[in-house]
Amino acid sequence: MATQLSEPKSLAPMVISWEPLPDDFRLEEKPVENINHPLLAGVLREILEIAGYILPTMLIASNFGLCVTLNNQPIIKAPDWVFVNRVNEVLRERKSYTPNLEGDIPGVVMEFVSNSEGEEYSSKQTYPPGKWFFYEQIIKIPIYIIFYPDGGLLEFYKLENGHYQLKLPDAQGRHWIDSMGLFLDTWQGTKESRTGYWLRWWDEAGNLLPWAVEKVEVERQRAEQERQEKERLIAYLQSQGIDPNNLPPIGSN
Repeated sequence: MATQLSEPKSLAPMVISWEPLPDDFRLEEKPVENINHPLLAGVLREILEIAGYILPTMLIASNFGLCVTLNNQPIIKAPDWVFVNRVNEVLRERKSYTPNLEGDIPGVVMEFVSNSEGEEYSSKQTYPPGKWFFYEQIIKIPIYIIFYPDGGLLEFYKLENGHYQLKLPDAQGRHWIDSMGLFLDTWQGTKESRTGYWLRWWDEAGNLLPWAVEKVEVERQRAEQERQEKERLIAYLQSQGIDPNNLPPIGSN
C-alpha cells in the first residue's frame, strides 16, 4: 500500500509505502546517547506493568525502530519511547515495526534530549528525513513528546491539521493522552541512584501511578499499621483482664 505526499515544488513528491524490511536488511546498531535514557524509558513501562495496564496487543518499547519505505528506500527512526495500542501479533525478538502493515500507527512517541539536541526538531525533508518530519508528515503520529531530563522541560505536541502544535498542560500541570487514558507529567525525585526529573503517569482520577519500590513501601506501611493496631488491641484486652490468646469463639454465649 502506497500513498503520495505532496512536497514543495523544489522537491520531488514522496511515495510512502508500508512494506516489510528485506530479509537481508541490517539494522544499524546505535549506541545509547545518554546513560539516563534507558532509565527514563524503563520506568515509564514499569509503572504501566505494575498497574496492569499493558495488554498483549500493545507495543511499548524504547529505542525501537519504526520503519517506512520512502521512494523504494527503507527508513528507520528509533524513538526513545513508543506506544502502539494494537499490533496484529505479539512482536518477539524484533527490533523494528512497520505501522499500518503490522498494526496501528503509534499513538505516542517520545524523545529525550541529550546535550547534542537538534535531531528531535529536524524537519529535513530530503532523504533521510529528520525525526520531526518523519513523525509528523510521514507516519503522522498523533502525539510527539520532547523531554529535557536535565531541566525538566516537557514539550507536548499534538498533530492538528497536519502539523504539530505545542499544547499547554491542564491546571494540575499534566497532559492528557486520550489513546492511553492517562495523564503524563514530570516528577522530581530519586530512583536507581539518579536524582532529577522523570516522566510519570497519573490515572484519570488524578492518582499518581507508583513505581515498584513505592508500591512495596505502601504495602510495608500498611502491614506496619496493622501490626500496631493489633498490639494496641492486645494491650487493651490485657488491661481489662482478658487473655487475648484465650478469647471465646465469636457468637458463643
